[in-house]
Order: sequence, then C-alpha cells, then structure tokens
Amino acid sequence: MCALQVEITAEGRIGRVRGGEQPYTDGVICAKVARYAERAHHPERLSRPLLRVGAKGEGRFAPIGWDEALDLLAARLREAMEHHGPETVWPYHYAGTMGLVQRGAIRRLGHLAGWSRQRETFCVALSDAGWLAGVGAKRGVDPREMTESELIVVWGGNPVHTQVNFMHWVLQARRGRDVPLVVIDPYRTATAAKADLHLAPRPGSDGALACAVMHVLLAEGLADRAYLARLTDLSPAVEAHLARRTPAWAAEITGIPADDIVRFARLYGSTPRSYLRLGYGFTRQRNGAAAMHAVSCLPALTGAWQHRGGGALYSNGGLYGLDLRFLHGLDAAPPPARQLDMGRLGAVLAGDPRDLGSGPPVSAMLIQSTNPAVVAPDSRKVRAGLLRDDLFVCVHEQFMTETAQLADLVLPATVFTEHDDLYQASGHTFLQAARALVPAPGECRANHDFIGQLARRLGISHPAFEQSAWQLADAVLRASGKPGADALLAAGWLDCAPPFETAHFLDGFGHTDGRFRFMPDWAAQGEGHATMPAFPDHQPVIDEATPERPFRLVAAPARHFLNTTFTETPSSRRGEGRPTALIHRATCARLGIADGDIVRLGNALGSVALHARPADGLQPDTVVVESQWPNPAFIEGIGINALVSAEPGWPAAGVAYHDTAVWLERITCSAL
Repeated sequence: MCALQVEITAEGRIGRVRGGEQPYTDGVICAKVARYAERAHHPERLSRPLLRVGAKGEGRFAPIGWDEALDLLAARLREAMEHHGPETVWPYHYAGTMGLVQRGAIRRLGHLAGWSRQRETFCVALSDAGWLAGVGAKRGVDPREMTESELIVVWGGNPVHTQVNFMHWVLQARRGRDVPLVVIDPYRTATAAKADLHLAPRPGSDGALACAVMHVLLAEGLADRAYLARLTDLSPAVEAHLARRTPAWAAEITGIPADDIVRFARLYGSTPRSYLRLGYGFTRQRNGAAAMHAVSCLPALTGAWQHRGGGALYSNGGLYGLDLRFLHGLDAAPPPARQLDMGRLGAVLAGDPRDLGSGPPVSAMLIQSTNPAVVAPDSRKVRAGLLRDDLFVCVHEQFMTETAQLADLVLPATVFTEHDDLYQASGHTFLQAARALVPAPGECRANHDFIGQLARRLGISHPAFEQSAWQLADAVLRASGKPGADALLAAGWLDCAPPFETAHFLDGFGHTDGRFRFMPDWAAQGEGHATMPAFPDHQPVIDEATPERPFRLVAAPARHFLNTTFTETPSSRRGEGRPTALIHRATCARLGIADGDIVRLGNALGSVALHARPADGLQPDTVVVESQWPNPAFIEGIGINALVSAEPGWPAAGVAYHDTAVWLERITCSAL
C-alpha cells in the first residue's frame, strides 16, 4: 500500500505516477505502478456491461444496460437461492482492489444474504499461522530501523521486484556502512544477486535450515540466555530436539553445504543488531506454517529483538486496530454460513464432498477483484468448473480476463484512481485515505456502488449500503478511535507505529503469557493442528521429488506483473519477455537443453510447455517459472498453475504454490 503522487493532465487523465513523500515510501515506487496510466487508460478497459450471447467459453458478448444487467443478476441469484438455499451462492473475491471500503462491500452483502463465506487461502494463510504460532501478533520492526542494523537477512522474498520500498531502505542502511546482506531463496533472484551471501535451499526445506542455524547458536554459546529466560518458553526438551538438528542433517535436506550453514549461523549469532525480513514465498509449501515458525525463532534465540535495528518483520498488517464490523455487516448478526476454501475452487465446482459438506452445490458465483481461471491452483479443473452449464457466473472486472471470458455476465469496474477508499498496509505503519482523482471511463462502477445497487434489488438492507464510500471510510475511522476521513486526507497519512518497547515485544509477545513460543499451540491456529510439529522443525509433508518426478517447481512472482494485474499492459509484457523455465546449467547440459529450447514440465495434473533458460544460483533439482502469465502466453495455452495442486497446507489451509514435484523433458516443435 504505497503512498503515491499522481499527476493529472490538462485533459483530466492520469499522467506520471511517483512515490509519495510519506516517510516509508520516500518518493520511491516500483516500475509496475509507475506505468499505471498505461493500464488505467488502456483501450481494452471494460466500459459497458456485457451479456454472454454464445456458448460458455466462446467469449462472445453483447452490450446491455446497467439496469437490465442488475435485474438479470438479481433474478438469477434469487432463482439459485430458491432452488438450493442461500449457501448455493459464492461471492468469490480477493485483492485486485486493496482498499478496505471497496473490498468490504461484497463481504457485507454475502454476510447479510447468508451466502457461502470464503476462506482466503491464496496468500498469507500459511505464513500467518506460522508467525502467530511463535510471535502471537501480526506486527514487527519498522524497516526504517534498518539504518541502525548491522546485518540484514531477507528470507523467502525478492524485494527488488516485489517490495521496492523495502529495498530502498536496505540501500539506505548499507550506504557508507559495511552492513552485510544475506538472501535465502531457492534461486538467484535480483535481490540475491545484490547479496553478500546467498543461500539457495531446495524448495520446502527452510525449516530444516532454520533448525540447523539454531543448533549452531545453542552449541556455540551464541544464544542470549537471559533474554530467553525472560521472554520465551525455551525448554530443555526444545534444546534436546535442536541438538539433533545438525548442519549435516540439514545439508542432506536443503542441499546447502554444512559449512555454509555454520558460516551463516555464526554471522547471525554474532550480530546483535540483525534485521530479519521474512517473505511469503518460502511458506507457500505444505509445510509453510512450520517453516515460518522455525525461521521466526531466530531473533528470539539471539535476543535480537532487544536492539534498535534488530528483530524481524513479517507483516505489520495487525497494528492498525480498525473496527470493520459495520463495514462487513457483522454488526447485524448475520446468519451463519459454511466457509469454502478459495484455493479449492476447482474441487468445489466439481462437487467434492470434502468441500461442500452437507451443503448444496455452488450454482451461482459473483466474482470480483480476482482472476481465478489463472491464479487458482489446478487451473484445468477450475476452468472445467466455471464452464458448467448449470453455474451462473457474474464477473465485475476492469479487463476481459480469462475468468471474465468464461462468465455469463461481465460488469465494468473502476481502478483505484477512480474511487474513494481507505488503505492499511503490510510492509509499513501508515494508514492512508484517498479520493477519486479522475472520472471512470464509460459506465464503470466502483465495487461499493455496484454492490449497494444489487443489495437493493435483492431486498437486503444495511445502513452501510446507503452511505457513500467516503462516508463509510469516515465511519470506520471514527469507530476505531482514529481521525475522520477528511482529517486523514488532509494530513496525508497517520503513522500507527507503536513505541519501541511494543514494536520490539520487550513488553511481551502477543500470547497471554507474553512469551515467544518455541512450543506453539497449533490448535489456536486452525483445525489441522494435529499434523503440526511440537517444536521448531522441518515438516516432511511436501510433494517430495521422486525418481519419476525428480524436480521441484517454484512458481515465483514476475517482476512486471502483480499476479495477473499488468499482464494486459504492453510495456509490462515486453519487460517480461515470455514464460521461461529457469534450469540449472548442469541439468541443462545433462539433458541436452540449450537456451531457448522448448521443455515440458509435468505431473499427475498434466503438463505445460514453455521455453528454457540455463541459470546459476539454484539447486540442480530446482526449476523456477516466474509467472503469472496469462494462459495463452504459454506454448499450448495452459499456464503454470495447471501443475499446482489444490491440496492445502495446514494448520489453517493455504495454497502450496511452490510445492510441486515435476518431470522435465526437452521436446521438439514436431512433438507439440
């Protein structure tokens, strides 16, 4: 949620987009958002409601008016509910719109209507569970403190591409000072290329690496015993367990030489002001929650939390203290409803009883601010489900995405410069509000406005539907003890950073006893707790490589795309080139693969064809495909998520995007 300065041209259009002068963003913005005018004014923006006129999936639509579209949508939703009950409707939504007010509207309508609720598992379900298991609160140390750090460790993230503002503060910290940067990531990302030390573990082995580091810290007297006694639950049982997690043991699992593990452990343990930035990438495995917990133990073991510039940050999303009950309609005691896992979309639409339980099939969907035909796992099954003749699908979108092409009704949506909203952040501590800057093109309508109009047609009332988006932002702020929306806008931002003692958990961690937990209560994190390890550990539940599928696949983020946002922007497409499999040079030599050759990756879910590129800085049995490309960009029209299983990680479920074992072969054009 970066602060932005947006130029408005004399014609009332968006011009240049720069980073705002808010203290964290500090005038810096990523290449994606800097080109936002290209996206907002794209000639292929949806601008009118469209009704499908051909067969499902043909992509033939005809324009209709908003009133006709809303009447049709309300009628189809009522028809579905009359046949199967309200839980047959699934309002499927996610983070294409990041503002709280515009995202909250569909949640409010779904809650009040008694529709199926959504378990949000795409992004942070596994990482949240792992962090909270140890720390107990979703906050950490402000990145601006890195100017006082003596060591910076980026574990499982690529901020050069995905968190450019964080990388800006890394550079500030290293300017004129000898501050080592360590990057732990399965391949040599653009961030890893800037590091003094890059450790490349096999995907899914981060927990083993963290445990071996703890083994060294304890064995060599690099743990802060006084801090551990005061603020953690470290016990002899935990120590005995970690005594068996040696660097040699971890080397077999991670592929990292034991000497390199020891070298990193000594560097970390001998540097009190060590700043650990934990990303999401390494948690998108079936053992992601256990891995996050193990890595989060490191600053507790050394006591790094005690020092300015020391400690860790996973997310600051939990420090804002906003009361969202009114916004989400939860103040009205809505009826209970089942919860469906968004990562299991294909299985849900296929009628899997594990997902539907005793409830009805999903026969109507309202999809908003997400593109599941590309981003959801097991994408072949997702596409088949969306093509069901007995499923009515309405998509509210900015572009004719692949999901929209499979819909019955497509409605045009605004982008963030065309509506009012309220924004809290993850990577920093600033709360922000923004007004619409330019009029929306054609007949585009904001989420809040469209959902309110639909609610009235369905006879569902709530005071929030009668307020404007700006009035709702003001109501949320005032109910949360914050300045009103106008005051926040005038100030530019509100810094919600807690004082040093609280930010560094020196007045206690987020658990009732105030202690960091090396022995987590996994039952508090989700129903799948029975599978979780009692101590920090490597949890061997991943899709292990086998002789038949000897490679582990990482579907990492691309530089110029934000999931499937910006994939329609020509300059972003040019910057990425084409879908490419990064393969270790030695593996390429062994298999006779040259740069630009076509390879096929496959598993039980199917196969995907794309070009190959030899690479350094990854394990010989790791393959990386930076995505999310649209499916047609791949050689055979099917993207990388066709290989990603929808089987969740635990304890709280979560999509294991980087937990896939595949076979790999070089193919010729004649074999396509």
